[in-house]
Amino acid sequence: MSSDKVQIITTDIDGVLEVRLNRPDKHNALDSELFARLAEVGDQLKNHPGLRAVVISGEGRSFCAGLDKDNFAKLAGGDGVDVGGSSLEPRTHGVSNLAQYVAMVWRELPVPVIAAVQGVVFGGGLQIALGADIRYARADSQWSVMEIKWGLVPDMGGMVLLNELVRADRARELCYTGRILDGREAVDLGLATYLSEQPREDALELAKTIAGKSPDAIRGMKRLLSNAVNPKDQAARVLLEESREQDKIIGGANQIEAVHANLVKRSPVFRDPSA
Repeated sequence: MSSDKVQIITTDIDGVLEVRLNRPDKHNALDSELFARLAEVGDQLKNHPGLRAVVISGEGRSFCAGLDKDNFAKLAGGDGVDVGGSSLEPRTHGVSNLAQYVAMVWRELPVPVIAAVQGVVFGGGLQIALGADIRYARADSQWSVMEIKWGLVPDMGGMVLLNELVRADRARELCYTGRILDGREAVDLGLATYLSEQPREDALELAKTIAGKSPDAIRGMKRLLSNAVNPKDQAARVLLEESREQDKIIGGANQIEAVHANLVKRSPVFRDPSA
C-alpha cells in the first residue's frame, strides 16, 4: 500500500498494517483531504491481501484534535463544513456519510483494529479512536466529546460507539459538557481499554499476537462480536439520526454563536430555541 500521500502513512509488516495520521503540526486535525484519505485507506484495507490486524495511530504529539479549525471559520460564516456535501443526510458510504465512515470503517474491516492514543483525542478524533476494537492510551492523554463547544452534536458515529462503551448517564454527561478527561478516567469509563506509557509499541505488539492466530477464527469473531453489540440495522438508524440532527443545527443562530464565541474567546450568548 502506498505511503506517498502526505496525510496518511501506511506500513505493512507480516500482516500487521499501521495507519498513521500525518499532520503533526496540526495535531492530526481533520481537514477535507484527511477525511478523503481515511475513507480511501479504509476501503483499500477491506480487501488487502494477507491482512491480519490494523493499528491506527497519530504522528507527533497527538492522536487527533478533531475537526481542523479552518472548518470552524466556515461554520462561523454559516457555510457548513466541507465534508462530503452541503447535507449530511445522504448515505454516501453504505449506512454512513463520509464523516461517519472515517470512524465506522474500522468496525467494517474484517480484522481487529487497535488504536494507539497520545496527546489530544477530541471530537471527531475521539470518534475515530472509538471505531477501533481496542484502545491503548497514555495516562496524560486528553479525551473530549467536544462537539458541544462548537454548538454541534457528535455526528461521526459517536452515538453508536459511545452507547456501546459507556454507561448511558456518563455518556450523556460527556456529551452535554464536552469536558476534558485524562487517560486514566478514559479507561475507568470504558473509552480506552488499557493505559500504556508507549501505546503505539503496545498496540503493535498486540497486533502481532493477533496476527499469529487463525485468521478464519479471528475474522469470524469480529463479525459475531460486532453484530452482537451493534446490529447493522440499529447502527444504520442511529447514524441517520445523527446526520438529521446535525443538519438541523449547522448554520443556525446558536450554532454560529457558539463558534464565534469560541474563536474570539468570549462567553456565548444563546437565543431561546422556543422563542
